[in-house]
Amino acid sequence: MREGVGASKWAFFRVPSQKSCQEAPGTNVFEFDEDTRVTEVEPGRYRSRVSERWSIGTVPNGGYVLSIGVAAMQQALAHPDPVSVTAHFLRPAEPGDAEVLVDVAKVGKSYSTASARLLQGGTERVRVLATFGDLLHAEGPTHIRGEPPRVPSREAPRPPRPSEPAIVQRFEMCLAEETVRWAQGEKTGEAEVRGWIRFADGRLPDGRSLLLFADAFPPPVFNVIGVGWVPTLELTVHVRARPASEWLRGVFRTRFLFGGHLEEDGELWDEQGTLVALSRQLAAVPRR
Repeated sequence: MREGVGASKWAFFRVPSQKSCQEAPGTNVFEFDEDTRVTEVEPGRYRSRVSERWSIGTVPNGGYVLSIGVAAMQQALAHPDPVSVTAHFLRPAEPGDAEVLVDVAKVGKSYSTASARLLQGGTERVRVLATFGDLLHAEGPTHIRGEPPRVPSREAPRPPRPSEPAIVQRFEMCLAEETVRWAQGEKTGEAEVRGWIRFADGRLPDGRSLLLFADAFPPPVFNVIGVGWVPTLELTVHVRARPASEWLRGVFRTRFLFGGHLEEDGELWDEQGTLVALSRQLAAVPRR
């Protein structure tokens, strides 16, 4: 990552040997909860620590760092679910102590809105604006034209290797082989990646962790330009429902790459066929 550019994105990805993705995880220690814990110091001010366990190289993943800011906002607001979250990544975060400053803009009957700034060493790293609601009791008309993406059987797995980036070891993935041929040195020319994902330690996904899942797949643009550094400048996630399964299926696509920037649009669905989150991010593609 170049200095002064925002959140981390996957630098590389390898498809290792097979192992059944249907094996049950063997631990009840949930790393995501431990690594996004915040402690209120005074009203609107929270202390946390950015873990190295969600990093690519030395840089923590942007969706993970965003989740820390949202954890502080959840403590400051009565509504439980992040519904719309937008983060601007000002500088790379680092493993170590962090401070989150939360400013509540509105407390309403149906929705509440707040902003947050995550600082390290007195320097602002991420700025977040989010609206919260209660998705469990959300009601209204329904009109759905989309459907879950085609994903492989979970007998075609994507388990982590100890030699891979720390964040890769936090998940189990089963990715459609035709969407990750760049891992074998091939480019398909179609910037799309599809597959299954879950936490490796068995933690169930919720609204806040969807912010991490939305930034956890390898960039689909690798099928066009090859593997490299693709730092996120801005990430927006719309959480549409609380997930009702351990596994999520996702699809991420890029249609426009020019001028050194790309958009990445994502969908996350649970096993019941419910759309749980939509995402879009703007990322930079440094000249190669």
